[in-house]
Amino acid sequence: MIFAAILAGGDGNRMGEIDKPKQFLKLGNKPIIIQTVEKFSLNSKIDEIIVLVHRYWLSHTKDLIDQYFPNSSNIVVIEAGELRNDTIMNAINHIEENFEIDENDIILTHDSVRPFVTHRIIMENIEKTFEVGACDTVIPATDTIVVSEDHGLISNIPNRKCMYQGQTPQTFKILKLKEAYEKLSDEEKSTLTDAAKIFVLNGEDVAIVKGEVFNIKITYPYDLKVANSIIKDAKLNVSDAESSEQTVNLYDFNI
Repeated sequence: MIFAAILAGGDGNRMGEIDKPKQFLKLGNKPIIIQTVEKFSLNSKIDEIIVLVHRYWLSHTKDLIDQYFPNSSNIVVIEAGELRNDTIMNAINHIEENFEIDENDIILTHDSVRPFVTHRIIMENIEKTFEVGACDTVIPATDTIVVSEDHGLISNIPNRKCMYQGQTPQTFKILKLKEAYEKLSDEEKSTLTDAAKIFVLNGEDVAIVKGEVFNIKITYPYDLKVANSIIKDAKLNVSDAESSEQTVNLYDFNI
């Protein structure tokens, strides 16, 4: 089976003074989180979508899912954990409680505020994970990466040709991820910035899948302006295509 975990437990404090977490802000005519969930709901390979949110926003999120996906039976909303990887483990616990799974079942983990993930990215994540056991979505670094261990002086400038910027989804065989996480010490768990590092710390292979520059994470007010520009541009492209009697939708434009 294939599961998608939409990680929406953050409070969005880097977005500035807002009255709700950023994932619930409007992008185009829908909340960001709904734009994101839609991308996974369109994929027939995915058996269940698990949306994980802070407990204060459980009821609100369930209402949104009911509003935008009234006929869907494979989207559930559950409580997120304190940290990102705690949230992923909550998703795995939910899966184990409700399904019989084996070593071939996988989970795609995705930021709720990356609404422009494409069908290609999702499918390549699935394919690579079946093949390798884990994969990460990345794009090549275009800027030189500078390392400063004391935050004052440069300690290293690695070869940019080997540097990539991480995106999501990150996708894993479920039982393999759980086993790798449980092997980590508390100190190692404290260093985790994402789930792929769980495999790296255990010496396990993690494949990479090519992301997209527009697969942005909406973190700051500027990001939301960019995202709305992408939506606006896509709608113009759709209008142009429709005037040529082509059958299209926004998903055909890979956004």
